[in-house]
Amino acid sequence: MTEMQTKLLEMLKWLTEYLEGNGIRYYAVGGTLLGAIRHKGFIPWDDDVDIAIPRPDYDRLINIFGNRIGKYVLETPYQNNNDFLYTFSKLYDTSTTLIEKQKKNVKRGIYIDIFPLDGLGTDYEKAIKAFKKVDQKNMFLMTRTCAIRKQRKWYKNVAIILSRIIPFINNKKLSLKIDSLASAILYDDSTYIANLNGAYREREIVKKELFEMPTKYQFETINIYGPSHYDEYLTQIYHDWKSLPPIEKRGKQHDYLLIDLKKSYLDGE
Repeated sequence: MTEMQTKLLEMLKWLTEYLEGNGIRYYAVGGTLLGAIRHKGFIPWDDDVDIAIPRPDYDRLINIFGNRIGKYVLETPYQNNNDFLYTFSKLYDTSTTLIEKQKKNVKRGIYIDIFPLDGLGTDYEKAIKAFKKVDQKNMFLMTRTCAIRKQRKWYKNVAIILSRIIPFINNKKLSLKIDSLASAILYDDSTYIANLNGAYREREIVKKELFEMPTKYQFETINIYGPSHYDEYLTQIYHDWKSLPPIEKRGKQHDYLLIDLKKSYLDGE
């Protein structure tokens, strides 16, 4: 493992023990689940960890965690940090420093993404409509907050610029509105659920039954929960998930300006 992955594994071990100790359901999703199943740990070129929590448990986590336990800080959309414009939560390691490239660069520590799993109802067509209501606002918020990048197609950068000149829109309030809309349909009453913040958008919509029997999988030196029907889930998200991508696509997905694993981002504050 890289030094970054070693630090993230330490965080993941702590987080999963905390969640299990408090009876909070969680699942490895996305690349973290893919890594667990295909590599028994991190995808070799990956540098993040994704955890999803059913909305009722997600809300309880936020209520019982508070802001900080030891060196770990849980930051959520509901706190008054105007530079935190995500519609999900992040667990930060305060002993480290990481600066993400955004419209306004965000200085925190290395992190684990913690996504709510939200209900989308009992009918697939209605689930699609509910998803699109949230997704449209999510995409709009992302265009207002992400950085302009040379490698992005020119018309996408133009859309980003145009989205920022629309007056009278408060990005923080928009993020809270998105979260409220995402949680409007009860998880426990739904047949279909989704990580509405997931990178694969409509492909994130799955039947809740895939998640209803949490199963532990090896992830490096620890074991973590994931959905029991991992093959169905991973096939929906990635299609041919068993095959490695071409070498040119085996790169880190994040645009970090600075990573310091030995210095706290709180130093000097």
